[in-house]
Amino acid sequence: MNKDTPTFASERITNDVVIRKAKSLGFSLVGFARAELLTNEITNLNDWLNQNHQAGMSYMQKNSDKREDISKILPDAKSVISLGMNYYTNSQHSNQKGMGKVSRYAWGKDYHLIIWEKLNEFENYLQQIDKKFNSKSYVDTGPVMDKAWAARSGIGWMGKHSNIINREYGSWFFIANIICNQEFVYSEQIPDFCGECTACIDACPTDAIIHNYVVDANKCISYLTIENKGSIDTSFKDKFDNWLFGCDICQDVCPWNIKFAQETSLKEFQPADGNKEIELINILEMSEEDFKKRFSNSPISRAKLKGLKRNAEFLNDIQKSF
Repeated sequence: MNKDTPTFASERITNDVVIRKAKSLGFSLVGFARAELLTNEITNLNDWLNQNHQAGMSYMQKNSDKREDISKILPDAKSVISLGMNYYTNSQHSNQKGMGKVSRYAWGKDYHLIIWEKLNEFENYLQQIDKKFNSKSYVDTGPVMDKAWAARSGIGWMGKHSNIINREYGSWFFIANIICNQEFVYSEQIPDFCGECTACIDACPTDAIIHNYVVDANKCISYLTIENKGSIDTSFKDKFDNWLFGCDICQDVCPWNIKFAQETSLKEFQPADGNKEIELINILEMSEEDFKKRFSNSPISRAKLKGLKRNAEFLNDIQKSF
């Protein structure tokens, strides 16, 4: 019998059962939070929205009631299981002229495809133990404040760059949350260990981190190259550092990542198909058919060919000026 196969007569859903199964599926971090109102967090979100820091992400203004109260998503919610999946690979960009850099999280297979499959197995496993187990899971999709729950569940603290940081893995991990009707022994929240460090703020070339823990998407390279549907303002010329899709600067300079980043055990996150950095001319000459074929299982597909070509043209113009 597989060690993860539940023995229905003797086993029940406990912290240890959840942690053991999560680790077997490749999740490095597991935490448990009581399903409570995110009152402070929704206040901060509304302040951020009122200052138009969301840029073109209008969906952030929707479903605020569900973001604050997850019982509006799962009526019998009692807990949130937060999971972290390490995606760090020990490889670096070459910074060659004519190339566009891709954010580390998009070097391999789309993490949604990987994590959704694992969450499905995870939730089915728990339901086999207890038929009354009810849950709803999210991977940075839907009206769930994933980072807030990650912090509440103790798998890390909110860094000044607004990413969640863990003392053992840094911030190179994806977050998934399972809202469920099971009670657990709840995790302690981790204190903020950023201290007086401002490395991420100082290193951001577009000054997108306007205050501690506050990122203005209008200035963020990740937003401008992925979610942004419009043009890229010429005021950002000479500030993009050859980023074609996303940006890792604030994480690359974080001391917690420099000291504690660990290689992922999942081969799916290793650089694939030359997606670590891409020749700009290849993007400029790419057809829709080629784009779909190459990036169908990659997070890069999120930018769509139109967005990726816009980014490549922007970088190409900059590189030609030197």
